[in-house]
Amino acid sequence: MKLLLAEDTRDMNRALTAVLSHEGYDVDSVFDGEEALSHIRHDSYDGIILDIMMPKKNGLEVLSEVRAINILTPVLLLTAKAEVDDRVAGLDAGADDYLTKPFAIKELLARVRSMTRRRREYSVKELKYEDIVLNAERFELTSSNSVRLSIKEFELMQALILNAGRKLDTKYLLDHVWEKEDAQPDTVWLYISYLRGKLLAVDSRVIISGARGGSFQLTPGVGRDKT
Repeated sequence: MKLLLAEDTRDMNRALTAVLSHEGYDVDSVFDGEEALSHIRHDSYDGIILDIMMPKKNGLEVLSEVRAINILTPVLLLTAKAEVDDRVAGLDAGADDYLTKPFAIKELLARVRSMTRRRREYSVKELKYEDIVLNAERFELTSSNSVRLSIKEFELMQALILNAGRKLDTKYLLDHVWEKEDAQPDTVWLYISYLRGKLLAVDSRVIISGARGGSFQLTPGVGRDKT
């Protein structure tokens, strides 16, 4: 699973990144709130770990902006403050959990596992469409090369491949990919944008046609000649 870790204390950032990577997570680590927002706007994650006290933008500001653009990724806040008001502010801003420093690594890992727990198993382990392959065991999209997907990116691409040749409107995707989550049409558009970037990253000819708020469909496209 893909995590974003935003922690401005460099020694702690390096230590947490090493521990999480050792546990099998794919970790992007940043050191301030503006960096965190930039990553979140351009990539999808299964979980976000935010230190509250960060330069440029603090964790609560980042969290508020993330929720304001309809990103529902689970967020764990790290804080050196033990006051009730600080914890309440984080939960009110849309955090899923919080952890007060100092904390035991085992507790952090337990919170992350709980936050990112997969909701389902996927019966079809590999799907193919044109020049792309979607792998459910590694959560990878492959064409000329491979890129890791977040669970939500995977589920959206899976829906598009399984319905190849058919237009899926935004409401259908909200109902079938986000199900009971409080997602909005802009959430679908954001993840479509993520997937378009991933298709470019693997150098695929496949494109996702459609416009914001409308219907979307995988089409073969006319990318580079692979012969």
